[in-house]
Amino acid sequence: MNTRVFALSALGALTLGASLFAQPAPVLQLDGQTSITRSLGDSYDITLTGTPGRFAALFLDVNPGPIVLFGKTVPLGLTASLVTVPLGNLPAGGTATLTTRIPNWKLLHGAQVFFAGVVSETGTVPGLNWSNGADLTINDRGAQLAGNSLGQYPFFEAVRAINRGSSVEVAVDTSCYPSTAGAANLYVVASKTAAQWDADPSLTDVRGGSQAITLAAATLNTVTVTGSLAGPDESAGSGDTRVGIGYDVVVDVNRDGQLNGADLIDGYDDTQAGFYICRDTARGGLKTSANRGPYGVTEILYSGGAQLQQDTYYPTNIASLGRLPLVVVSHGNGHNYQWYDHIGYHLASYGYVVMSHFNNTIPGSQTAAITTLNNTDYIIGNQGTIMGGVLNGHIDSNNITWIGHSRGGDGVARAYDRLFRGSFTPTNYAKADVQLVSSIAPVDFGGTTGNPASHPRDVPAYHLWVAQADADVNGCPTFGNQIKWYLLHDRARRNRASTSLYGVGHGDYHDGGGSSVASGPSLIGRNNTHGIMRGYLLPLVEHYIRGDVPSRDFLWRQYESFRAVSAPTGANIVANLVFQDERASGKFVIDDFQEFPSESVASSGAAVTRSGLANYNEGRNADNNTNFTWQASDPFNGWLHDSTSAQFRTNSFGVVFDYQSDSNLTYTMLPGQRDFSDFNYLSFRAAQGTRHPRTTAELGDVTFTVTLEDTSGATSSINIGAYGGGIEEPYQRNTGPSCGSGFGWNSEYETVKIRLGDYQNNGCFDLRNVSKVIFNFGPSWGSSQGRIGLDEIELTLE
Repeated sequence: MNTRVFALSALGALTLGASLFAQPAPVLQLDGQTSITRSLGDSYDITLTGTPGRFAALFLDVNPGPIVLFGKTVPLGLTASLVTVPLGNLPAGGTATLTTRIPNWKLLHGAQVFFAGVVSETGTVPGLNWSNGADLTINDRGAQLAGNSLGQYPFFEAVRAINRGSSVEVAVDTSCYPSTAGAANLYVVASKTAAQWDADPSLTDVRGGSQAITLAAATLNTVTVTGSLAGPDESAGSGDTRVGIGYDVVVDVNRDGQLNGADLIDGYDDTQAGFYICRDTARGGLKTSANRGPYGVTEILYSGGAQLQQDTYYPTNIASLGRLPLVVVSHGNGHNYQWYDHIGYHLASYGYVVMSHFNNTIPGSQTAAITTLNNTDYIIGNQGTIMGGVLNGHIDSNNITWIGHSRGGDGVARAYDRLFRGSFTPTNYAKADVQLVSSIAPVDFGGTTGNPASHPRDVPAYHLWVAQADADVNGCPTFGNQIKWYLLHDRARRNRASTSLYGVGHGDYHDGGGSSVASGPSLIGRNNTHGIMRGYLLPLVEHYIRGDVPSRDFLWRQYESFRAVSAPTGANIVANLVFQDERASGKFVIDDFQEFPSESVASSGAAVTRSGLANYNEGRNADNNTNFTWQASDPFNGWLHDSTSAQFRTNSFGVVFDYQSDSNLTYTMLPGQRDFSDFNYLSFRAAQGTRHPRTTAELGDVTFTVTLEDTSGATSSINIGAYGGGIEEPYQRNTGPSCGSGFGWNSEYETVKIRLGDYQNNGCFDLRNVSKVIFNFGPSWGSSQGRIGLDEIELTLE
């Protein structure tokens, strides 16, 4: 029996155990019809009606027949692939209904399944009464086709965001989609929703005509899209604020100019396109440059009192723009509220109202929190009178972002904690209106137990900026928990992200001039810092405030391979990104090292085994020393994501180990956890252990391999270096202060996301039956040695 026939047989078996209930009409129907087309992963209803109380069964086959059996016409071929599903006796109403789901397996694409029902009857020979026939056509309408070629396996990565000026490629794996082999036409079309595709399946290529392609059988075929594809209009004052323009990709297998049959589509979705051509997210909004954004920007200064001094930026044409999200900027101690033009002009040029306010930081971040709360209330409540009411009716007070620097970065977290506790009640907004909190090089004076605490709580999204060369909030444990950057980040309970920049000082994040307040090698300066910041700021607010799809890619894809078009590059430019969705996103946590104290059991209950790994320790992601000098007694040396002090704890746990030969860490999934097919990514965060002998012996990015193994023993392996980078070596700093002996600053996590579909390239690995997730280390699998920490091993939807 071939693979597809076996899959169709398995499809029939899935109907067993479905619920039964009565419906009228003596007929076999699929979702109320006799012929339907559904996508992988879809559910549908099968109804069979006959004489109440009689025994009934359902038959599925790959051949529609008909044949004559005992003088009866049977609407099936009754081949060797026939599957029988007993339904038992029909209920009183005479109708049995089964709800079943199509397995999310690419090999089913283009297949047809034919159905017939049978009900026992008296007075007939041989006592069986056959129903009409019905059929189901299966398509993969969730195919991911557009992306980039890679130099090693998996040889291609499907992505959503592609920068303007970069080539667009399309990959079709005919080992997974055998019906697509041969001649076909490739269409790139303006993005449509699934409902729009259903209403109008005609294909109109945006390039003026389709592209003829030939797909070889049983292999991964990569095709470069010819012709030009437009991105957003980036001319100054264009009014086009889109991060990207969406396109859908269709492989027209039968070449009839319609989306039908075994055609493949990337973009059959109501919420996102197949791919997006993206603008330069770092471009625009500079006060003194021709590098202008989509809108002109007006800046105004005004005061509502001693602690209500505000510098506000808004699109000059705001009168025609309706209500715009509000971004509030809270400066740090010794800073000035007029030092954030790079934030204000940039975001205002894309349709935001940005207000930077005087911040009462000298008493501390607790008073900074109060001025943030009050200034936010003031601009919303007084928009009708500020500068003659120019902002009146144009502030969307339900979409607020707080960005704070240094004590202001702690202050915005403490301000949210006040809203969470109910110890501050604004007049013109509420806790639910604050959608995003972002802290730039923050202190952490409130800890977990302060009142208010330095705690983002349940804010929908929290973001952290780290300056690795910071000579003020420097991260060295010698100076206590108050200057450990990641404590605020790891306390956040929902969506969270961080952006850490090597060679950046505390003063580089503002534009007030003067010192960078930096110490360390390869300093990149304020201009480069702002170029990186602008490239991330726009996607940050667009994704979390407006739900923009391509902006998400900017927040997690490695900087080496994907960043803003004009963002600075070079050996000294390093950005480490952490990105994690909340549990409510539908993700599955394999291991976050929290639920089970045993090293042999993962958080999910999966069995954990290891081979060849030395100095293996699970515990708090907390440095237990007073400096970064490596000591065996401090296995989490350099990790600043948790604290050994109860006042500052985040309850962030991980695992650390080192290796110098081929080694592995293996998760054996429980039977109910083995279907990975409904998830899109395997995600985890990893870091190198600072100043450890295995780190300094092979200084540079560390790579390793992640292998999936199915229940039959088949494997598919991907080296994380295939995507353009590895796990970055710690920033090679030992100054201001030296923080002990040796070179290297904190042990810093970065997120790696591997698309699960990439494991299917050239072989169609079966994601429905993954028995093991194996992390392979050592010379056969990547870097020959290293000291590694892992955390947040998850399966995610996006």
